[in-house]
Amino acid sequence: MKIGIIGAGGIGLAFAKHAARAGYNVLISNSRGPKSLTDAVEQLGGNTKAVTVEEAAQADIVFISLPWTRLEAAIAGWPSFDGRIVIDPMNAFTPDFKPVDLQGKTSSEVVASWLPGAKVVKAFNTLPLALLEADPHEAGGSRVIAYSGDDTDAKKTVGELIAKMGFAGLDLGGLIAGGILQSFATGPFPMLNLIKLG
Repeated sequence: MKIGIIGAGGIGLAFAKHAARAGYNVLISNSRGPKSLTDAVEQLGGNTKAVTVEEAAQADIVFISLPWTRLEAAIAGWPSFDGRIVIDPMNAFTPDFKPVDLQGKTSSEVVASWLPGAKVVKAFNTLPLALLEADPHEAGGSRVIAYSGDDTDAKKTVGELIAKMGFAGLDLGGLIAGGILQSFATGPFPMLNLIKLG
């Protein structure tokens, strides 16, 4: 299975590290092009390759980690995802960390409306970077990654990916209800370092 990552900031690279260590084929991209990611690919190791954004967007699973204020313009004109999975770890904030008014919608609802055909799963958005990039095993257990989405099969696939990375997945339900729980503006899950024991 190929996992395309669009956005090579801290969150994108942390996810790429865990995905590569879990044995996935990782296609990482950014707006500056593959040559700018040479050092990152060497550090990540495994089956990691730097590609264009267009190539990453064709993967089996696409992880989009872009600043919210640049997202709509960046994805304009992308072809339909034709039922492929998009993992959305983004939070709707301006560059100065003010929440964006989404007119009562969750951020992932908005993302889904911008990506026709995508099966959007909200995940990897509640932990601070230091915890997300750390070893998922802690205190004899596994760090919890909350996720939500409307497509059962897509959530199952993402849940399996989370487990293979070494995390413990926690299904919060549909994209609206789960998105509210995962929201930095409204939810109880952001910044919680939950550990599943056993």
